[in-house]
Amino acid sequence: MLIADTSIWIEFLKKHEPYHETLKTRLETGQVFALECVFGELLQGAKSPRERNLIEAYWNNLPHLDERNIFIEAGRYAGERGLFAQGIGLIDAVLLVASRRSGAPIWTLDTKLQKAIAEDDKSRS
Repeated sequence: MLIADTSIWIEFLKKHEPYHETLKTRLETGQVFALECVFGELLQGAKSPRERNLIEAYWNNLPHLDERNIFIEAGRYAGERGLFAQGIGLIDAVLLVASRRSGAPIWTLDTKLQKAIAEDDKSRS
C-alpha cells in the first residue's frame, strides 16, 4: 500500500509517464490509499465536470484510511517538529501522519516533502 500525494495524482491524470503507468498498476491491484485532503485538492483544481466525476470515482472506489482527528494530530506533529518553517504545510503534515499511522510510504514529487519524509524515517529508526 502507498499514499500518492496530489503531485503524483496530477501526473497520473495528465497521463505523464512513468507516473501514469506506475500508479495505474498500483490502483488496479488495490495498493493505493485515498486521503480526503488529497482528493479535496484535486477537486479544487478540476477544470470540468468530467474531471470532477473522474476524481470522485477514484475517491469512492479506493480504500480509505481512518482520518479521525488527523488534522489535530498533524498540527501537533508539525508544530513539535517545526515543519512550517521548513515549508511543510498542514496538508503535507497530514500525509506524514497518515503514513506514520498506516505504515504506507508516501509517493511525492515535492522535494520539501521528500526531505521531511526522510527526516521522519530517521526519527522512527
